[in-house]
Formats: sequence, C-alpha cells, structure tokens
Amino acid sequence: MILDIRNIALRVVQAVSDRKALDIRVLDMRSVTLIADYFVICSAESMVHLRAITRAILDEVKDDDLKIKRQEGTEDARWVLIDLGDVIVHAFHHAEREFYDLDSLWGDAHEVDWEAELSDGDYRQEAIGKALSE
Repeated sequence: MILDIRNIALRVVQAVSDRKALDIRVLDMRSVTLIADYFVICSAESMVHLRAITRAILDEVKDDDLKIKRQEGTEDARWVLIDLGDVIVHAFHHAEREFYDLDSLWGDAHEVDWEAELSDGDYRQEAIGKALSE
C-alpha cells in the first residue's frame, strides 16, 4: 500500500494526541532540509508518558508497509527518535525538549496546522482510498 507522506505525519500526530502528548508540532521540512519531509515533535510529562507515546507511534505504523528506518532511544531515554523515512518523530521528556530546542533550531520550517487538518475529515480513509486508486 502506498501512503501519502503528509497523512503518515497526521496519523502519527493523531496517535500521540490520543496519548495526551504535550505541545505537538508538525513541521514541513521540505523547504529547509533534505533530511525528511515532515518532523513531528512532541513532549511528555514523565518517562511513563514518554513510553506510552512511543508505543502509540509504533502501534500506529506497524500494520502498514512502513519500515521504521531507525529508532533511537530506549526504555530509559528522555528523547526518542523514530525515523519513518520521510517523517521523523521526536518525542521528548519536556525538560530535554527545552534543552535541545529543536523548535527554534528548525524555526524556518513551515508549521502545519494539524488540528485543522485532522478536523477536516477522515484522513486515514483518504490515504487508503488514494493508495487503492493508484
């Protein structure tokens, strides 16, 4: 199944939002770097919360043809990076997020209004329908 990259980012955002991640941001990186098309950045209040967010992301992508290209961060990590190819997820303990300040580092990237996009309709069905028609 071929999935739209933006919809992958939105699915990840929905998963972390469902787990009550804090300060969720989606950055459109296409005009800033070749590393990835989108960054999803979020924070957690505690280590238990961070592990729950990480599990939600991995559960969301496991049934698709998405390969996790790389995952950095273990059960004890305070910054977890999940590389889905064109979407890179950064999940932080809130203190590490403040310290590393990726939001400012990549401040030239356009921020996606993910809340508006998620409320516009069923993006998952759009992605599946689009993939089936190709």
